Amino acid sequence: MIDKVKILKTEVLSDNWYVLRKITYEYTKKDGTKQTQSREAYDRGNGATILLYNKSQRTVVLTRQFRLPTFVNGNESGMLIEACAGLLDKDNAEDCIKRETEEETGYKVTDVRKIFEAYMSPGSVTEIVHFFVAEYTKSMKVNEGGGVDHEEENIEVLEMEIDQALAMVESGDIKDGKTIMLLQYAKLHQLV
Repeated sequence: MIDKVKILKTEVLSDNWYVLRKITYEYTKKDGTKQTQSREAYDRGNGATILLYNKSQRTVVLTRQFRLPTFVNGNESGMLIEACAGLLDKDNAEDCIKRETEEETGYKVTDVRKIFEAYMSPGSVTEIVHFFVAEYTKSMKVNEGGGVDHEEENIEVLEMEIDQALAMVESGDIKDGKTIMLLQYAKLHQLV
């Protein structure tokens, strides 16, 4: 247990894409002694993610896109199947996920439900992700999706049965943490 955390120094190491800071801090340990440590923290802002599901069809909508960090860590194609997601920017989480859903998947959803929020990589990244679910129908499809050009997004929209998606988690074809969490939530709560 630590107590009385005090930031001693913060240095910006990079602000190229997002902000990487080196933070030196002091805290008091359980035995009363003080400890000083330095750690790096990557601040990319907070985000939101959503699982679109169709109860009667027992289907979900996911996306596939290139993710450089997975490529440099052994994912040969760099392609990742994942739930629709995006950074909040200046929006609240609900407005963000509605916008991202339409941009990425082409579905215009109005009735989204927040189910929880989580730190996805708390050892090095400050981001909190807000998790949502929403039911979709074919009538909600307003465009092809695929992302927005000015953001250099090249997103493929995938619609599949929930059992196929869960089998892809088991086989390792779906490795994205937020997507796995959402699919398991859908199964546990019998959304599809």
